[in-house]
Amino acid sequence: MTRPRFHAAARTVLYVLADVVRFVGEAVRSHAQLAAENLFLKKQLALYVERQVKPRRADDATRIVLVALSGLIEWCRILTIVKPDTLLRWHRKGFQLFWRWKSRPRGRPRVPADLQALIAEMAVSNHTWGEERIAAELLVKLGIRVSPRTVRRYMPTRRGPRAGTPSQRWSTFVRNHASAVLACDSFITITATFRVFYVSVVMEVGTRRIRHWNMTEHPTAEWTAQQFRMLISGDEPHRFLIHDRDSIYSAEVDRTITAMGLTILKTPVRSPQANAFCERLIGTIRRECLDWVIPLTEDHLRSILRAWVAHYNRGRPHASLGPGIPDGANAPVSLGHRIPGDHRVATQPVLGGLHHEYRLERIAA
Repeated sequence: MTRPRFHAAARTVLYVLADVVRFVGEAVRSHAQLAAENLFLKKQLALYVERQVKPRRADDATRIVLVALSGLIEWCRILTIVKPDTLLRWHRKGFQLFWRWKSRPRGRPRVPADLQALIAEMAVSNHTWGEERIAAELLVKLGIRVSPRTVRRYMPTRRGPRAGTPSQRWSTFVRNHASAVLACDSFITITATFRVFYVSVVMEVGTRRIRHWNMTEHPTAEWTAQQFRMLISGDEPHRFLIHDRDSIYSAEVDRTITAMGLTILKTPVRSPQANAFCERLIGTIRRECLDWVIPLTEDHLRSILRAWVAHYNRGRPHASLGPGIPDGANAPVSLGHRIPGDHRVATQPVLGGLHHEYRLERIAA
């Protein structure tokens, strides 16, 4: 409520209370005194009526008092300042206001102010995060369950959810075999001195964990085969490997992978949606990491990717996991909308503050 409206409402309440006090005082006077005073006031009022003097506009306090008194007397005979229809309209208006107050929605309790401030701070400190990512961070790291729609309400900027339309048949197969599927792909990145590096990543589809990554300036089939020799030990339950038809995945590479006990699933020509999980991973690497930094050297690029992959595996919630974290960290017990009074929210910056990881820690006594 703005300040002028607040002052007007307060003034109306004071005027009504003053009239109530006057009414109580008049109630203890004798009947003869009240009759004489009423006749005296009617004589004076008749002079104004004869001269057709227009009274000032009635304020809210006057309307409330007149409507209240109309239930105690025969007001139709003595009403002079307004028409009877006007008084009836005041009465209906008062009933509308009363019913609106009585029927006001009782909805959910508001999110506490400290949680609102935390949501806003997380949105400002992490430019690439949307409402789903912040809601997942609050649930998985802090045990605070807030819906993404509620998070969006308190974010300084609005971001719409991303939508995807994967193939149902292929996605059904991948979903049914996710725990046994590896997906791999590669992408390029450029340093400040315009050196081009090829980055290869391999992820577990079931856990969304990045199992292996490496980079080189000169990708060859032999280099690619060596990456899988470093990754696959034969003691893990992986049965399938998804890759596209890039030339680095030559027949020799496929034979090497098949000899390790994996079945090769090649995607159709020009169909990146068939390897949607790895394509999404590469998009995430660009949106949340490489689009925000300029690698200076090969070592600098390696250090950036090393820090981000550790954050991706151990600190970044994934909506497809429930939400959850690939390395399987247990979520704290749900605390509803409240931050415990004996705890505080600790933050740890990642990549110089591009992202932040949040956790609850007990306040020292």
